[in-house]
Parts: sequence; C-alpha cells; structure tokens
Amino acid sequence: MGISKPTLWHIPTISDDIFAKLSEKQTALFQRIEQIAKSHQRVKFASSLAVEDMVITDAIVKSGVAIEVFTLETGKLNPETLALADQLKNTYPTLNLQFFYPDSQSAIHYEQQYGRYAFYNSVELRRRCCFIRKIEPLNRALADADAWLTGQRREQSITRAELPFHEQDQARQIAKYNPIFDWSEQDVWAYILQNNIPYNELYQQGYPSIGCEPCTKPIKADEDIRAGRWWWENRDSKECGLHK
Repeated sequence: MGISKPTLWHIPTISDDIFAKLSEKQTALFQRIEQIAKSHQRVKFASSLAVEDMVITDAIVKSGVAIEVFTLETGKLNPETLALADQLKNTYPTLNLQFFYPDSQSAIHYEQQYGRYAFYNSVELRRRCCFIRKIEPLNRALADADAWLTGQRREQSITRAELPFHEQDQARQIAKYNPIFDWSEQDVWAYILQNNIPYNELYQQGYPSIGCEPCTKPIKADEDIRAGRWWWENRDSKECGLHK
C-alpha cells in the first residue's frame, strides 16, 4: 500500500457571503487609495507581486491616482514571479512597473564571504541577505517619496496581528499605509477572481506566500499561510526587515 501525499494548500473556496460583501470592501479600498494620494506629494507602492499586491495595483490603476508602483527584483525570484511581472505589461498598459535591484558588488561579496546559501545557517545571515537584496534597494526606491504602501494584512502572521491602516515609518521618516490591513484571505481571492486579475502560478502549486525561490516552499493545507517562508526558522522571526 502506497503512502499518500499530503494535501497541499490550495486557493480558498469563496463563500457567497464574502462575494456579497466584496463591493463594500472594494469601495472602501478605492477611497483609501484616493485619500492617500491626495494627502502626499509622492506616494509609492512596493509590490512583491503577491495576490494582495495585485489587488492594490488593480485599485491604483483603476483609480487613476498618481501612485508609483515598483517591485524589488532580488535576483532570487522564481521564474513564475518574473513571468507575472511581464504579464502585467499587457494587463495594465498604463502601468509603469519599476524594478529595483540589489547592489551587485554587495551581493557578490556576501556569497564570497559566507557562501551562496549562507542564509540557511542563521537568522543573522538570512537577514543580512535580505538587507542586501530587499532593504537597501527599498531604501533607494523610497528615497524621494513621502509615503509608501504595502500589501500587508493582519491575518498573515503573528507579527502583523496589530497592523494599522496608517503608521509612521520611523526609519525613513515618511508615512506608511496598509490599505488592505483588515482584509481576510477570502476577501483577497474574491477580488482577484471576480475581477479576473492575473496572479502568480505558484499559488496553484501550494504556495500561499511567495518570496525568493530558495526561501519559499509549498505548504500543507492545514499549515499557517506563511509556514513556507523561511520554513527553517521560528515563526516569530519570519520577517525580512522591510517592515521593521
């Protein structure tokens, strides 16, 4: 008798009640986006191309607000993630998706000094890699902004349970907004499916949370949705530092 494979996470089935309340959620999101744009000189949205970020990108484009959208191309992204970035050019012809890359010398020096997969060895080395490939490029991306947006949600992890709509980015001394902080996973997928928005193919392969390729894996259906991110670490340390 063969051993059955564990059931992988799958895109949630959306209840009729969630779809019924989606219009109200969508209206509130558009109002938040417009409010943010009016309140600042230069607003930027850091998109990881996750489904949450696709919801916000869609709202930005449809609202016609002057919010710039960029992504951090870490050099370690899955091919499926890069394919989605290319697909957005056809889905949103007016969207100018900007790419920010890590400093090549810093990335090379890290691997020469510590090893190509040193991030598996300690939280400190993993966070150092995240700094080079994510935080430093993010700092450059936001250098001329007075506000930025994220796709974070309270439901995503224990470290985000108290996430507000508006907060102050103390490190950069600019405003920071989380427009879908109060959305559930079902809310997000309802918006994606109802509006026929493209999303990363990895979601069909059991990845509910997607980061760099060597630091992300599919999860089982009964696991926390961020269990596949830095899976070798304690769940309390599972942040790259972008939101610290």
